Amino acid sequence: MSAADLLFELGTEELPAGEISAMVAALKKGVTDGLAEHGLPFGPAVHFSTPRRLAVRVENVAIKAPDTEQHVVGPPLSAAKNDAGEWTKAAEGFARKQGLSTNDLLIVEEQGAERIAAHLSQQGAEAAEVIPGIIANAVSAIPVSKRMRWGRSRDEFLRPVQWLLLLFGDRALPLELFGLTSGQDTRGHRFHHNEWLTVSSPEVYQDVLRDAKVLVDVKERRARIAEQVTALTNKGESVSLSDDLLDEVTGLVEWPSALRGSFDPEFLAVPSQALISAMKTHQKYFHLNDATSGALLPAFITVANIESQQPEQVVSGNERVIRPRLSDAAFFFSNDKQSPLISRQERLGSVVFQQKLGSLLDKTRRIVAMAQQVASAIGADEATTIRAAELSKCDLVSEMVLEFPDLQGIAGAHYAQHDGEPATVAEAIEWHYYPRFAGDDLPQSAEATAVALADRLDTLVGIFGIGQPPTGSKDPFALRRASLAVIRMLIDLEAPLSLSELLRGACEQHTAELLPDTAAAVLNYILERLGNWYDESGIHISVVRAVLATGTTDLFDADLRVRALNAFAKSETAEHLAAANKRVANILAKADDADNTPADAELFVDEAESALRVAVVSVGETLTPLLLKRDYQGALGQLAQLRGPVDTFFDAVMVNAEDPAERLNRLRLLGELRALFTQVADLALLSSAAE
Repeated sequence: MSAADLLFELGTEELPAGEISAMVAALKKGVTDGLAEHGLPFGPAVHFSTPRRLAVRVENVAIKAPDTEQHVVGPPLSAAKNDAGEWTKAAEGFARKQGLSTNDLLIVEEQGAERIAAHLSQQGAEAAEVIPGIIANAVSAIPVSKRMRWGRSRDEFLRPVQWLLLLFGDRALPLELFGLTSGQDTRGHRFHHNEWLTVSSPEVYQDVLRDAKVLVDVKERRARIAEQVTALTNKGESVSLSDDLLDEVTGLVEWPSALRGSFDPEFLAVPSQALISAMKTHQKYFHLNDATSGALLPAFITVANIESQQPEQVVSGNERVIRPRLSDAAFFFSNDKQSPLISRQERLGSVVFQQKLGSLLDKTRRIVAMAQQVASAIGADEATTIRAAELSKCDLVSEMVLEFPDLQGIAGAHYAQHDGEPATVAEAIEWHYYPRFAGDDLPQSAEATAVALADRLDTLVGIFGIGQPPTGSKDPFALRRASLAVIRMLIDLEAPLSLSELLRGACEQHTAELLPDTAAAVLNYILERLGNWYDESGIHISVVRAVLATGTTDLFDADLRVRALNAFAKSETAEHLAAANKRVANILAKADDADNTPADAELFVDEAESALRVAVVSVGETLTPLLLKRDYQGALGQLAQLRGPVDTFFDAVMVNAEDPAERLNRLRLLGELRALFTQVADLALLSSAAE
């Protein structure tokens, strides 16, 4: 037998569902990396997990790593031996480093010079000998949020470790971890089959546990949950199988059993988002909706970790548990409505937004002023925008949001409607939090967009202004997400808005002393994110840089240019013009006497010069109206007509003529050409990867 399957299982007390995926992925990586480091060939590797176990199986691990031969060349012989022919310190050090004596050194010829060398033969690792150490290292590298100790042991892990299983083929390998010794036994389901089970080989691992009511394959368990939950819906109903909840429930059970329960329809008077939050966040229930209207139904589906012989008792227990949660939501909703939403605004003064930037009330006042500026620029209704901005953060001190934080904005919209505020104001209160994540919906009205932009811009300039920009690992104010939201909204608005002017306006609203270059720093940060955003759409970064080199900070205008240039960059003409533009840029950069004066046609001595000038003037005249209409695709098409005259010019004309007047005139002609090219984008920055 030249290879065997490897299986390791770490048995624990119930692990937090949200951490299992990262932990088992790290365990698998640690095992496969360790095998590779020891030179052991192996086949496919898979991981398994349940709340009580993390496991990895690697197929076809070589019994023994191949032997290796290595030829290491050292210092020149002249440095390795002295005049008396004795080995020098350099030679002795080289030999020692290779684990040899100087008697084992060889003399070889390398590139016409004699050098000392060492020939090393290394026996391949025996898998059975190194696997326990590989596993121990892999376990120690598992990311653990908070370690704990148990019993009298000083070992630490996320939860107490109860057993270790380590098999190589049909052979159990010895491993000492957490005060335990590994074997070939595992445990079945805690309630259905709480017994020790012997696993004879890695191949039967899943079947052995399945017979003991444990599904170790996460995908299989997840699919079974989705199937069971869907099967419990009636005609005309739909169930929300959100990925995050489905993943979490999958991490909570080993043998899923879906059950359907209900709650009192009177709770439906409470905003559905609050009821859903209570069911999903606190109880891990799947909620049901009317398939036609989308209205929430007074029913839920829970997934138990046991096949009960009295399922009605389990359902009854879940219904008793959810009722107090829904009662709390109903109480908070009713109690909050006793006071107008605007009455909570002053309470925002006692809630710190950021120590140096003041309270949430301070932030609200800045948002109001900034939102009014944005509304005026984009044609939004100013009165609606101002009112929405004034109320935008008031629900943060409501009992409902304090209990259910994910209802921010949603609760405010309900309370605004209850107070008799216009529907457009209520909508803007809710939607100013959008987009909440990548790919999320954008605000649905211009007024909501104005408040949303004001909110993000205020946070960005404030946090940058006090010198706390995000780092590689920390972004407590979600500035990356805020910058991407700003990008998406400004492009979606299709309105001529200067980002740099918006940032300066946001800075002016702050009474705190901000760093002097705050607006510029935030602008650069957002433009960097712009490159990443386009990269996800398959647009090369050089296209974005070529456009931003024009100095535009109107992101809608920049988007039109980027998409036109991206299409143009795929043409053969783009490659030629980019090369020519780079050549022109290099020539002008090296010319100390170049200026912005137009070329003098009277000084042209070559027909190619005259032809290029005629082409530049002609294209320039047709370019102006196209640029005014933002027809950048058409503008690039006009620039493409310069390819022939430009190629002819460089073939026929020597720019650095001996006559100083001729030379300066040709530089001025190239300056006109360069200015023409850069009106759409700086083609000199286009990379071949984008073409």
